[in-house]
Amino acid sequence: MEVQSHRVAAADGVAKLRPLATLQSPPACRPFTSPFGTINLNFARRLSRPTIAFAITLLMSLNGCSVVDPNRIITRFNTATPLPDTPVPTPNANWREDALNFVWNTVNEKYYDPKFNGVDWASVRVKYEPLLKSATSDDAYWELLDKMTGELKDSHTRVHPPKQVELERNGKSVGLGLGFRELGGALVVTTVHPQSDAFWAGVRVGMTISEIDDQPALARYRELVSQSRETSTPWARTRAAQRKLNTGEIDTSVRLRVLRSDQTEIAVTIKRRSFNSGLDFTHRVLPSGHGYIRFSGFVRSLQDDIINELRKMKDTPGMIIDLRGNGGGSGAMSAQLIAQFLDRDTQSWTVLTRTGKPISIFGVPVTKLEPVLKPPKGLAYTKPLVILTNEASASASEMFSMVLRDTKRATIIGERTCGCLLAYMGLADVPGGAQMAYSEMGYVNRDGTRVEGNGIQPDIEVPIAREDLLLGRDRALERAIEFLHTSPRRS
Repeated sequence: MEVQSHRVAAADGVAKLRPLATLQSPPACRPFTSPFGTINLNFARRLSRPTIAFAITLLMSLNGCSVVDPNRIITRFNTATPLPDTPVPTPNANWREDALNFVWNTVNEKYYDPKFNGVDWASVRVKYEPLLKSATSDDAYWELLDKMTGELKDSHTRVHPPKQVELERNGKSVGLGLGFRELGGALVVTTVHPQSDAFWAGVRVGMTISEIDDQPALARYRELVSQSRETSTPWARTRAAQRKLNTGEIDTSVRLRVLRSDQTEIAVTIKRRSFNSGLDFTHRVLPSGHGYIRFSGFVRSLQDDIINELRKMKDTPGMIIDLRGNGGGSGAMSAQLIAQFLDRDTQSWTVLTRTGKPISIFGVPVTKLEPVLKPPKGLAYTKPLVILTNEASASASEMFSMVLRDTKRATIIGERTCGCLLAYMGLADVPGGAQMAYSEMGYVNRDGTRVEGNGIQPDIEVPIAREDLLLGRDRALERAIEFLHTSPRRS
């Protein structure tokens, strides 16, 4: 989750970013790229942009980053709007050594947990340094460096290789356009992009993949899972296996054999295509009379639209917020949306930082260790609320679900969430053209438990089934509507 970001932290959606100011970083600071957000920044709004830029540059030149901006937030502004086919900077001759030093030192100095999640971080370097030096290709090097950060078992601390950075800068993704998971001892298709080769070859949700490149599909999938980097939870690791199969160079191909429900077979070679990354936002009053809102990521450009649609449905007897497949995004937006469902000021969570103090700029905190959420006066939606989740509901989605369930404002229906609730302030530029995220904040629930590494168990579990996928039946949504029909109405 990006605490102060307008961007989704997900592989398949990147929003355009607007800079607050364009700043030239002094040599003492590493250049970072990130938007600035809105948590506790009212003091900055009272100043003109030239004044902010001048003050930041002057103070940094006098004091250095470590005094003015110890978390290097300012220099993670997004300083330019991405242009079509923006190239990644060309690495210098020493970029491999520089990249290792930068990534290891950044985690060593800035990671939110001084105990590194129970990992001996110095030993991790000893383990990976010879492997990185002997990497036979740049792609292999970046994959290894990402695996090194994966030793922390933290989905938010990771390295994006230059090819991924270039795609994200231009709002694109490359892949097969297939989603799948293991169900009932088979590898089952769960999503198919309508512009993918697979879709036009007749592959549909609920079908079973029997072979991948002439290998038994389930065995190949499990092999990819075992080879993927460590992350927050074992079930989150399966998503890395999906990405491994999906992503690659454009126009490279994969051979699949897919079984229809009648056991007839589709044998097809599908190519990886370039897709424009986009955001899904669905809102409507269901035939049952209940409100329904679904969106694919916590992106600030959607916030006002979501709140406006929520206000339009204020008279519905109950609301369903569908966060299945929502990988998170802006923590500030999550907090704003949570407040729309509260009827009183609410202490939400406790924040963990490396120093035990709020993250600050100029000595002014831009985060709070125990934030209090304030509902909109007279406008909060206080009727029964259901949140739909699955294993791909992550980060800001989990924050939203956690608080509204803990405050007894929502009932969660569906599947256990990702267990991936940490936060970073923006992506850092890594020597060699890559970028990295590193967790700067952890979160503790009101009852002292943590979502990170555990996930949120639903109040009413509705597991996904292949039969439902084949029928196009949404059993979790059905259960949510049934639940709301029988729930006592709140004013």
